[in-house]
Amino acid sequence: MPRDSFEVTTDPPPPPADERLVYGPEPLQFGDLRRAGDRNGHSLAVVLHGGSWKSTYNLIHLAHLCIALRDLGVATFNVEYRRAGDPGGGWPGSFDDVLHAVEFARGLASRLVVVGHSAGGHLGLLAAARLKVPVVALAPVADPATWDNPAVEAFFGRRPPPPEGSPLAQLPLGFSHVVMHGTEDSVVPFEQAARYAEASRGEAEIVPFPGAGHFEPIDPLAPESAVVCGVVRRVLGAR
Repeated sequence: MPRDSFEVTTDPPPPPADERLVYGPEPLQFGDLRRAGDRNGHSLAVVLHGGSWKSTYNLIHLAHLCIALRDLGVATFNVEYRRAGDPGGGWPGSFDDVLHAVEFARGLASRLVVVGHSAGGHLGLLAAARLKVPVVALAPVADPATWDNPAVEAFFGRRPPPPEGSPLAQLPLGFSHVVMHGTEDSVVPFEQAARYAEASRGEAEIVPFPGAGHFEPIDPLAPESAVVCGVVRRVLGAR
């Protein structure tokens, strides 16, 4: 029976990272660094997990993708941040944490790409707009005002969310970036990515995964994940 890629969220935790680094004074302001040697120079993927911005989800499940990237020569900084339900989490605290994490990561490498999945893709697109860093967004909540999920109000404390919390409202970014999304995603509909890419007027390269759902892009046992890793390496200019 084929694997359900949702299982990546409940798979046993992978081996610990090389180092846990603190980027701020709050208990949840840390990230796990996995080094990849000098194969691709001073480059780094800053990885943002999803989970509907809820405190019940953390960075562990995205560590599997981080290991896959590391094995291909891409160092990763897997970021934890305050979420809805955590003191100081929600909007804008979660976004502030991500901004601090990306700024911190700039001191770790000369080339960065932000890689975010789902709610992490939402925060990654916003961070890219603010800090002008490359981004690869996986199944992102690109237009939270139209996402039919109670997590939107729980995160923003209101509906509709403020324009500054919408990646769609930040367009144009002024540079090219990548959005990757399964066409059969039942969590964050593919239309989120399609609407965003159309509004970007060519800035956003959209990579659809025909027939794929929400978790295949971050499941190293799914073929879509290999495509994601290839795109991340391309954006970083990896050899």
